[in-house]
Amino acid sequence: MDSVRTLARILSRIEDGDRDALKDLKPGTARVIGLTGAPGVGKSTVTGALTSQLRKAGQRVGVLAIDPSSPFSGGALLGDRVRMQQHATDDGVFIRSMASRGHLGGLAAVTPQAVRALDAHGFDVILIETVGVGQAEVEVAAQADSVLVLTAPGLGDAIQAAKAGILETADLFVVNKADKPEAQQTVRDLRNMLALGRWDGRWKPPVITTVGTDSTGIEEVAGKLSDHWNWLNESGELSRRRLNRARSEILAMAKGILENRIPGERLDELARSVADGSLDPFTAAGELTGA
Repeated sequence: MDSVRTLARILSRIEDGDRDALKDLKPGTARVIGLTGAPGVGKSTVTGALTSQLRKAGQRVGVLAIDPSSPFSGGALLGDRVRMQQHATDDGVFIRSMASRGHLGGLAAVTPQAVRALDAHGFDVILIETVGVGQAEVEVAAQADSVLVLTAPGLGDAIQAAKAGILETADLFVVNKADKPEAQQTVRDLRNMLALGRWDGRWKPPVITTVGTDSTGIEEVAGKLSDHWNWLNESGELSRRRLNRARSEILAMAKGILENRIPGERLDELARSVADGSLDPFTAAGELTGA
């Protein structure tokens, strides 16, 4: 329990912008899985069912559930996580709702640091469930080892997947609510689009049907995620993804530090010059950064 309280305090410090929160933490060996998809596809239900499946295999699971922000408190709007309450008394599961606080891409700005904190506390698997904002949710691909994209019948998600570039980010497609009559059409649409791709030496995402409410298909999802994990290690792709993740994390922090150092008055002065046409934005940016 003390370890849980310690982790909760560290995550609160991270959300509050404490730059020293991660200094004494040692990296672990956690596998990071992102779950994304449009609103209404059943992400929370599938996350809960997948957590149960992983627990059956004896794995400790950390869940970061990224929620929209309340316009009143700035906190997580769906923080109760009703659909995952069955894990509330399980010492092998840690669930944290985090507010996106207006950050685009379906994640919170501090998600990478939160993942590091969970990793350091010995979790075997970390699940990141994104907000559910549709086409903007490709950022999770940069934060996870495996990306699970959920769709549901009747939502036009197969077409949306092609428009949003999600085909390039998904490692596994899950057609949830597969007990609906349109499910097989959605499966066919996805498989037809995947057939157009060139997968030479690359991982070709499988398409799996599930019913999250009764865990139908969840065991197969866990199996395919394990297959993908093995492929990541054997192909060297895991090292490449994690290097890119670290690079993105450093750049995001550097941008944040730079923004905090910019005097508001100077920024307003340059903005007025750009607005009235006396200065172009490239020159203004150069003056602001000294470039």
